[in-house]
Amino acid sequence: MSDLLQKLLAARPYLIADGATGTNLFQAGLATGEAPEVWNFEHPDRIENLHRGMTEAGADIVLTNSFGGSRHRLKLHKWQDRVAEVNMTAARIARGVAGATGRPVVVAGSMGPTGELFQPLGALTYEEGVEAFTEQAKALAAGGVDVLWIETMSAKEEVRAAVAGAEAAGLPYVSTVSFDTNGRSMMGVTPAEHAEVCHGFSPRPLAMGANCGVGAAELVIAILNMATAAEPEDVLVAKGNCGIPYFVEGQIRYDGTPELMADYARLARDAGARIIGGCCGTTPEHLRAIRDALETYSPGAKPTADEIVKRLGQVSLGAMQQASGLQPPEEGAEGGRRRNRRRREGAPESGAF
Repeated sequence: MSDLLQKLLAARPYLIADGATGTNLFQAGLATGEAPEVWNFEHPDRIENLHRGMTEAGADIVLTNSFGGSRHRLKLHKWQDRVAEVNMTAARIARGVAGATGRPVVVAGSMGPTGELFQPLGALTYEEGVEAFTEQAKALAAGGVDVLWIETMSAKEEVRAAVAGAEAAGLPYVSTVSFDTNGRSMMGVTPAEHAEVCHGFSPRPLAMGANCGVGAAELVIAILNMATAAEPEDVLVAKGNCGIPYFVEGQIRYDGTPELMADYARLARDAGARIIGGCCGTTPEHLRAIRDALETYSPGAKPTADEIVKRLGQVSLGAMQQASGLQPPEEGAEGGRRRNRRRREGAPESGAF
């Protein structure tokens, strides 16, 4: 079992995680509807270039190109029988780039949602979820990852199934949720509730936090809200989208500038995050701005929600209410059911970008 992430966290005040996978691959030629994981075989040089760009920009942690690497996501592309091959190859590509940097770089095995609804809302049983995540986790471990990175989750049951898979593989893990529905996940989970779920695991995750979502401001608010339920030894992860998405000539773009992401990184540190990176839309240029912003920065007092909005942009009412100590509206779960239904029908996963 690798302890590289633990060692780096013990030695440094913060670590930089990498940026986006999918949106950067789209810029490299990936077509809408294609599985990024297939490029591990068709264009491994482009996957290497992406990892290399992130490490050269300052990433201490690189995520493998395996976000959709479970049998349930791969079946959309008729690759469900190649789970082991897909994940082992993704891990080996990232391992090769990390090993050539000349410094310690953590290789994190990305494990995204299955895209299925768990019972009783859907057909997938907890046991089937555990089986799928175990299959993926063991393949990533065989490929040489240091840690498993459970990301963009929205349901407690799926987090628990993914953690069980990580435990079966014998690797440490990180757990992040996407809070993109009025301050909650699609299935109604709040940042504080995710912290409480993580506290119930044994062993606990090496780090927990938020990724993806609806912009840098909402992500920092999520970290602020998660910190209210965090314990002193908890390591929080902030991996926010690079601004807000919009379409240009049929392609997704994000409006976040390097300057905005630099300010996001400083606010995330103030909010309590020790692992900071980017998600959808975050390029090596944005990551370099994050690195430069943090190199000489001394964290200050926790920012207020109003300060975050002033510097990074508007956030949802539910997130603001949580930050103010109020209960957010009970509408996140139903919104989650509708949006996760779209996932089951084959809509792209937000965290894959």
